Amino acid sequence: MKITNKIMKTIQVAKAIYSQSGNSTKTNKLGMREMQAKAFEARDAQYLLLKAPPASGKSRALMFLALDKLENQGIKKVIVAVPERSIGASFADTDLKTHGFFRDWNLNDDYNLCTPGTDGSSSKVQAFKNFLQNGEQILICTHATLRFAYEKIENSEFNDTLVAIDEFHHISADKENSKLGAVLHGIMNDSNAHIIAMTGSYFRGDGVAVLLPEDEELFTKVTYNYYQQLNGYSYLKSLGIGYHFYKGKYTSAIGEVLNTDLKTILHIPNVNAGESLKDKYMEVDMILDIIGEVDHQDPETGVIYVKRDGDGKMIKVANLVDDSQEREKIAGYLRTMKDLNDMDIIIALGMAKEGFDWPYCEHALTVGYRSSLTEVVQIIGRCTRDSSNKTHAQFTNLIAEPDAKDSEVKISVNNMLKAITCSLLMEQVMAPHYNFKPKNKNDDGSYTPGELKIKGFKEPSSDKVRQIIESDINDLKASILQNDQLVKALPGNVDPEVINKVMIPKIIQEKYPDLTDVQREEIRQHVVADSAIKNGEIKEVGDKKFIRMAGQFVEIDDLSMDLIDTVNPFQEAFEILSKSVTSSVLKTIQDTIESTRIEMTQEEVRILWPKAKEFKERTGKSPNISSTDPLEKRLAEAIIYLKRIKTKQMQK
Repeated sequence: MKITNKIMKTIQVAKAIYSQSGNSTKTNKLGMREMQAKAFEARDAQYLLLKAPPASGKSRALMFLALDKLENQGIKKVIVAVPERSIGASFADTDLKTHGFFRDWNLNDDYNLCTPGTDGSSSKVQAFKNFLQNGEQILICTHATLRFAYEKIENSEFNDTLVAIDEFHHISADKENSKLGAVLHGIMNDSNAHIIAMTGSYFRGDGVAVLLPEDEELFTKVTYNYYQQLNGYSYLKSLGIGYHFYKGKYTSAIGEVLNTDLKTILHIPNVNAGESLKDKYMEVDMILDIIGEVDHQDPETGVIYVKRDGDGKMIKVANLVDDSQEREKIAGYLRTMKDLNDMDIIIALGMAKEGFDWPYCEHALTVGYRSSLTEVVQIIGRCTRDSSNKTHAQFTNLIAEPDAKDSEVKISVNNMLKAITCSLLMEQVMAPHYNFKPKNKNDDGSYTPGELKIKGFKEPSSDKVRQIIESDINDLKASILQNDQLVKALPGNVDPEVINKVMIPKIIQEKYPDLTDVQREEIRQHVVADSAIKNGEIKEVGDKKFIRMAGQFVEIDDLSMDLIDTVNPFQEAFEILSKSVTSSVLKTIQDTIESTRIEMTQEEVRILWPKAKEFKERTGKSPNISSTDPLEKRLAEAIIYLKRIKTKQMQK
């Protein structure tokens, strides 16, 4: 199979358009970009949680914050911990004074512990201990080195120290299984250390909380969202998220989605994944053959030169799958390359994700379902850097088409559904922010920019709710979209009101157990309204604005929570899917969902019983348990559920 440069079966689930305002890349008089200035405003906080997307400048934001703490807040030492050694390069010496700041960021090489060698080596641990005892001010190490060193020192030795943890989502509130989580908890409890936590995605792929609620409450949160970042770029105009389905081996479909004219990072599946061909080296060779004919490999840099089929253009390829010494050569080359023409395609497995910087990347092509939302966010972040060579960035997930004859069809369907929920989350993250207000009877009809008024909408009544809405809304949506029961309900087989009024509140309750009923309802309304509006489409006709929700246009002035609650906020992506796959594949998906029933609850029956009566009045018959319409079938199940309850009561 050769490159076709024609996308044949790709479903574009989401596309966001941006204004190219340039705001997120402009600097102020101190040399700070928009996000960095926002973070610097919170510089006096002892515990600071900075949530900002890839390429927003978190590393430099930390430099500004750390230097201010050293100079003005009594902090004597700064420890920066990163997840892997290569990311340590982000904290190399940096000239800040030339651009208006009061001090440069300078690092003594002896205390850059992101160097070759094992992270827990005695020399690195000893260097860490020496640092705490001498006059040096800045140390860079990996998360692992911090963990190993922590075992050898007392918590009190972190007094008057700033501990900064990059890619903070590696932390887990599960202290039994997360050593780094236990380290952080110990330092916070038993020293006066300051903590700066930085992440592009404050949620974990496994759904475990990053911090214990009592620890999280101590943090001042600074959030700079994806939309602010991408809308403020100078060059990037749009970002697309799509899925491409294949049958058989994934290598048979690579040629349909790999456009060698686009700067691309291609992630092949883990050898343990179902999509893997179980020989990663062979898979790389097959991909190279699809591109063209290998001409030679540069012995100095490790770059593979492939003569492209058709026109003979030489394509430069980096193989990060090879874990021999050759990978060190090419990894070194990738760290130092500067020019657009230095690289065309990077093939990777576990590398080239978080912290990897290739601004020219236009296409992130990922083979196989990724169970971690965080990993998907990080991969997409590789192609969303602003660069003069691109106006559009694209993420494409190549996933197996479910086959009813396959014994593992249930896994394939679940993977497909979860992959699409990833895109739904990213669509929510990438969309513009709205301020929701209640619409009152005496409202004059005026709106401020970005404001939407909704009848029956409840505004936050407490600072706690306000903070959750302002800082945690995307994290909460991630929890919702990772919930197995909700994923099964999203394709339209459960009544929207049940999703919005029963299932979503339960997830909110699990994530924030100390909320009152009033607070939970305020957050529920915001999540449901925000999701429905961002998944909708706003159009202007004359002097009126309309929003398309659930296939119908509603005038903005008529928006109400009662109306929004009747809309499945995430169904559109599944409607796109149903129109894009064959009828047999769609039936396989529906049958698989049907085989994993969602348990009926009394809360759901309360909502469905009036709908069942209305159905009978409208059609002249009761809902049929054998109906092919999943919603009618669910109504019939509600009636059966009620009859069982009545029978049990009569038996008593």
